[in-house]
Amino acid sequence: MWKKDEPGQQRPEVLKKVPFFEDLTDAELSMIAAVMTEKAFARNELIFLEDDPGEGMFIIRQGRVKVSKSSADGREQILHILKEGDIFAEVVLFDQGVYPASAEAVEETRVWLLRNGDMEVLLQNHPKLAVKLLRLMGRRLRQAQLLIRDLALHDTCGRLAGLLLRFARREGERTERGIVLDLDLTRQELASMIGTSRETVARILSRFQREGLLELDKQKIVIRDEQKLRDWA
Repeated sequence: MWKKDEPGQQRPEVLKKVPFFEDLTDAELSMIAAVMTEKAFARNELIFLEDDPGEGMFIIRQGRVKVSKSSADGREQILHILKEGDIFAEVVLFDQGVYPASAEAVEETRVWLLRNGDMEVLLQNHPKLAVKLLRLMGRRLRQAQLLIRDLALHDTCGRLAGLLLRFARREGERTERGIVLDLDLTRQELASMIGTSRETVARILSRFQREGLLELDKQKIVIRDEQKLRDWA
């Protein structure tokens, strides 16, 4: 079910909550809102495919999006799982080329699309946004480098431990039980993020649970011993 906007809440007011636009005035936000296109996607529906012509940058209004690439033999490598307020496909603003990866709605999702031409004008008028965009791309590059390093240097246990720690830093909730991760990801999706099989992920999670590193609670994972998990990573 979609979240309904609060009574009287207009698109610029919702847009203000997106960290990327937090420094803009109400008038500037209204200008952006006027050129944005809103699109809705069902669970597991494709937003775009790798090598499709790059139309513009997307902002997640609600829901979650999986960004992935396919190998020559058809295997999926998940690059990012993005949530409300996150931005993706920003790279096409700079090279005007094709999408370098595919994007799919993990659940019912609404996104805003800012087309290349409109975004280019926006960046010219607001250099601070250009700096933010470059920082965002820098973080994505570092994440890609970590993924390549993990795939090359770490065994499967180390790769899964590193992935869980990255989730913990990004969206973990610290509680008395430990760091709670409400990932809502299948074992297959976790496997696709570290280049292994669903069965291997299930086996390693069970091992981590036996050794007291974490607890498995339906879709939630509770990290009980962060330091031991770091030792694995």
